[in-house]
Amino acid sequence: MTERLSDAEARIASVQQISSVIGAMRGIAAVRAREAREHLAGIRAYAQTLAGAIGQALALAPPPPSAGPEDHTGHAVIALCAEQGFAGAFSAHVLDEAEKAITAAGSADNALLLVGARGLAAAVERGLAVSWSTPMVAHANLATVLANRIADALYARLDAGRTGRVTVVHALPGTTVALRIVTRRLVPFDYGRFPARAGATTPLLTLPPPVLLARIAEEYVFAELCEAVTLSFAAENEARMRAMLVARTNVGKTLENLQARARQLRQEEITSEIVDLAGGAAASLSAR
Repeated sequence: MTERLSDAEARIASVQQISSVIGAMRGIAAVRAREAREHLAGIRAYAQTLAGAIGQALALAPPPPSAGPEDHTGHAVIALCAEQGFAGAFSAHVLDEAEKAITAAGSADNALLLVGARGLAAAVERGLAVSWSTPMVAHANLATVLANRIADALYARLDAGRTGRVTVVHALPGTTVALRIVTRRLVPFDYGRFPARAGATTPLLTLPPPVLLARIAEEYVFAELCEAVTLSFAAENEARMRAMLVARTNVGKTLENLQARARQLRQEEITSEIVDLAGGAAASLSAR
């Protein structure tokens, strides 16, 4: 079938529309990544305040004993994956590390708590058993809402005695092409990170020091979840920006090829018309 100039022009218009959509998606992803980064300062300041409170509480009460290597209670892994598509292998990389964390734990009772619709689909494709799942936030200012949702599911398992260890796996934002994934232990809580420091005056307490210490530790875990969600959200959108950049490059090459083909077809049509006109003129002169 002979290709026509109108067909090539229609394909050019279609590719130009796709290029516009890619540009819009990249712009939205850039805005969301920037908003997430702006929220990190407040979350980290909150965590720093809690860290100081833990240090003061440790001066009043010793930390509870941590689980040892012989502790084989259930292990929960929280995997923060992508909610939407066009983010490359974002969810695949997170799930790779989540599987490693589950295997390394050596627990017979593992639970995968998964965030992100795309991640859930990828986990089902891998045949992973997902104990709990929820969507990733659509905006960075909703990170605390999601962190609360995760914390509720997490502490329900802890209170029921089904889980004794908790690990969170998430991506980090950055300028490098390679996606960086971190694995962080949340429970048992590592009190060793916070040096005990007594204040100039003894604080007035309304709770026994051990209870107060446990409550602040829970709040610090919540702050860690907020930070993990925000970092993952920023990383997902940065991955989408990179994917859209590659897509725009590919679309640009396709558009160049189509435009070159359209110019060729236009030249062929002009040449054909000139030949027809020349042939018609010659036939008219012969008839005379």
